[in-house]
Amino acid sequence: MFNIPFLSILIIFPLIGIFVIFLLDKKDEKYNKKVKEIGLWTTLVNLLFSLIIFYNFDFTESNFQFIENLPIIDDLNVNYYLGIDGISLSFILLTTFLIPICILSIWNKGYKQINYLIISFLLIELFLIGLFSSLDLFIFYIFFEGSLIPMFFIIGIWGGVNRTYAAYKFFLYTLLGSLLMLLGVLTIYLYTGTSNFILINKIDFPFFLQLWLFLSFFASFAVKLPMWPFHTWLPDAHVEAPTEGSVILAGILLKLGGYGFLRFSLPLFPDAVEFFSPFIFFLSIVAIIYISLITLVQTDIKKLIAYSSVAHMGFVTLGIFSRNIEGLHGSMFQMISHGIISAALFLCAGYLIERTGKKNINSYSGLWKKTPIFGSFFFIYIMGGIAFPGTTGFIGEFLIMIGIFKIKFYLAFLAGTGIILSAAYFLWLYNRIFFGNTNIISSSIEDLNSYEIIIFSLLLLFVISFGIYPDLFIKIYELSINQLIIN
Repeated sequence: MFNIPFLSILIIFPLIGIFVIFLLDKKDEKYNKKVKEIGLWTTLVNLLFSLIIFYNFDFTESNFQFIENLPIIDDLNVNYYLGIDGISLSFILLTTFLIPICILSIWNKGYKQINYLIISFLLIELFLIGLFSSLDLFIFYIFFEGSLIPMFFIIGIWGGVNRTYAAYKFFLYTLLGSLLMLLGVLTIYLYTGTSNFILINKIDFPFFLQLWLFLSFFASFAVKLPMWPFHTWLPDAHVEAPTEGSVILAGILLKLGGYGFLRFSLPLFPDAVEFFSPFIFFLSIVAIIYISLITLVQTDIKKLIAYSSVAHMGFVTLGIFSRNIEGLHGSMFQMISHGIISAALFLCAGYLIERTGKKNINSYSGLWKKTPIFGSFFFIYIMGGIAFPGTTGFIGEFLIMIGIFKIKFYLAFLAGTGIILSAAYFLWLYNRIFFGNTNIISSSIEDLNSYEIIIFSLLLLFVISFGIYPDLFIKIYELSINQLIIN
């Protein structure tokens, strides 16, 4: 079983789906349906392969597994080097779960050039899986940068009125940060003579070199997460992106920064991490409080959810840079939890906007009377967003708060205000949309159909099950996170 290159299969299989789509006859009257079917089956098969990897993964081992190593440039010592630990596996499972959700969400919508939209999502899956399984810095960088391209087109072609501006802003912000990271990767390569992460992880870099390397990687990860004040591209991207683009952007792409901090910054630059931790704590607290206050005054439903993501990622960076077991476990759990909850919330926002064309929260009122099923799903997702006990959102933030409390009491106190503020803006959002007198716009909306109930139920399953029994998920990454503490 382990001789089968499952990671390469996960990366290559979306390419096979893309190739089959190109072979289809565009004159076929069922062309669009066939494109969607190919996209769905491709992503479902990839989900199956990721579950096979999960089934065969050794959870008693903290080292990388499913190793694949193929020389690319012998003279430069650059290899196609893949492998996963529990951290990587968690994000791969999240990716292979959310991409089919997006394809299902697209199914009954009349997007133009549907073939290229499906291809874009298949490319995103390809790049993300490659990114999470790369153990060579150059290969990681290629996949890391590659993920920008399909998202740029998703926003720029299928987005809203200001889609071009939002797409270029997204691309330029993230590209600039990534170029600085490339300088760091080149510095590591010239210093060590290798781009092999396993070998590099055994090298103790001098303190001042660590400072430079940390900042070069930080430039990219902070923009991707995004941390305050590098977040300004995010609200525009979310507002203009199609619903499914927002799902992937919030559900997975924002987690690349947190993944980068865990995978590279903490193990490779420990002295620099300790040196910059107070600065990171400051940025994180500002993000939690200041961005939450900004979120409170938003009237655009997608912009509100987008800003809330920035605030929640502030908790993630607090937990990561606390460098204790509770904080690291909490931030890892929070990233996956937020990936599911934010995806669900953006699908809810898309449900409203696509039926009415209205993004303004004040356009809705009394929707509960018309859509009690939709209102029930939305309410549970909102509870997850405010970290209500029994939902997956509670576990991550609770562990992070414990981890931060061990560092500084005042940091935990300040971060705690963010939890109160999140309850304020999410409950305000829900109250404005679902309660009060039903207005003309709300009265025209029908409740979820059986197809939509299935999609929302799949997300609800994880919001509740991981909230009630978090060990279902924690066991996947537990030893890998613990290894960061040991090292």
